Amino acid sequence: MGDSPEKLPEDIEALQAALLVTRAELASVRAQQSDDQALIAHLKLQIKKLNRDRHGPRSERTARLLDQLELTLEELEASATEDELAAEMAAAKTTKVASFTRKRPSRQPFPDHLPRERVLVPGPVTCACCGGARLSKLGEDITETLEVIPKSWKVIQHVREKFSCRDCEKISQAPAPFHVIARGWAGPSLLAMVLFEKFGQHQPLNRQAERYAKEGVPISLSTLADQVGGCTVALTPLFRRLEAHVLRAERLHGDDTTVPVLAKGKTDTGRIWVYVRDDKPFGGQAPPGAVFYYSRDRAGEHPQAHLAGYSGIFQADAYGGYGKLYDPGRNAGPILEAACWVHARRPFFVMADLAENARRKVQGKKPAVISPLALEAVRRIDALFEIERGINGETPERRRAVRQERSAPLVAALEAWMREQRAKLSRRNDVAKAMDYMLKRWGSFTRFLNDGRICLSNNAAERALRGIALGRKSWLFCGSDRGGDRAAMMYSLIVTAKMNDVDPQAWLADVLARIAAHPVQRLDELLPWNWRDRNKQANQAA
Repeated sequence: MGDSPEKLPEDIEALQAALLVTRAELASVRAQQSDDQALIAHLKLQIKKLNRDRHGPRSERTARLLDQLELTLEELEASATEDELAAEMAAAKTTKVASFTRKRPSRQPFPDHLPRERVLVPGPVTCACCGGARLSKLGEDITETLEVIPKSWKVIQHVREKFSCRDCEKISQAPAPFHVIARGWAGPSLLAMVLFEKFGQHQPLNRQAERYAKEGVPISLSTLADQVGGCTVALTPLFRRLEAHVLRAERLHGDDTTVPVLAKGKTDTGRIWVYVRDDKPFGGQAPPGAVFYYSRDRAGEHPQAHLAGYSGIFQADAYGGYGKLYDPGRNAGPILEAACWVHARRPFFVMADLAENARRKVQGKKPAVISPLALEAVRRIDALFEIERGINGETPERRRAVRQERSAPLVAALEAWMREQRAKLSRRNDVAKAMDYMLKRWGSFTRFLNDGRICLSNNAAERALRGIALGRKSWLFCGSDRGGDRAAMMYSLIVTAKMNDVDPQAWLADVLARIAAHPVQRLDELLPWNWRDRNKQANQAA
């Protein structure tokens, strides 16, 4: 590559060979650069994830940054592999340039629970050196390849033999096995798959029916819907147990989101409400759970009915429909409002998002105006979240002591600063509106200082609703109000299973196989936090 023009060969063949060498070297350099970029992106992503695991999510910017880093890594890894293959092909055309090979991390062994299929490659029958046939086996090398077997279907025949008594001629026969649905034809694993794909993976029944037909098992849409309705009825007692457990919490998270509902000639907007019990932040031992409800509108009467028998701490946004819940004279007892600092921080963050402004400049768009007051508000609120990360999972007493010592002075300073700055702003100013949101509810925002059970954010409820927000693009709408109620019940069971690190589909399959014959007095054994996978236990015992 460094030859000067006067030293270049004059014949065409030598020039072609030099050109091939140059191209191979360039391809190798390009592959090395792509590999370096992919490695840098991978390390950046790992650092961000480790910081997130250690300190918790810092802000909306962190989540967005992780998504962007993962997308960048995906593209760079694919490009690096393409460049590596191009370098190999270029090096193969010359003997003077070594091919470039990427350094990949060592692959972890495949899980032990996966079945192994041995495919024996026929060995040599004669010696490659002398041609002799007297070969003796010394050992073997095994190369493992991960493969997937397409989903298979089968029909299980439950055979009940009949017997006749030689003495009295009476005919005896074993009773029919229990089935989750009377006269049901679908096995529990099939039912669990249909339910989980519909409510957990957001695949409507019509798409499922089309896929099953292509796999050689035609099942009509109405038949699948019939099974969903039957399973909902069978699982209702379990939902009631879950509901009672969640509403016994000392502190609840609450939130809601929209769902499209099919109406006559149009699509209405319904609501899905969620109430989450999660005692882990203050060291509680009770298992987490989530309960969903559906309503056609967002009237305040719905949360008032959901929480009619509840008393305790309620963490939510400032939705006006919650107002009557905080009435001190409630029959069920008082509900204390705990405001969400993430909701309060969000409008400040939007007006202080430097990263978004930088992206808009790169894209040629007009950047938004960055507010110095919003930047200062975000900085002060983030200081409170930094303290919270250090006491996450501690006892309520410990959390309260740290907050009184470290957070209370910061909160007092924040209030004084906001009141001072608010007096200088007009009523229509966006920063003023964000400040008013907090100052009008200052008692609810500062309640966490005197109660270690309260969290600074309502993220637990927002996480529970995330699946519904993602699924709206797939299932488009609930078929009716009854469909909304069924969806809310199934969301409750599936989300609770996930919160307890339980595979929802495996849990549903086992519960549907057992619930018909399970004693009502021991129904709590089937709740996700008490459930144990019988198949896994049997495999471990074997």
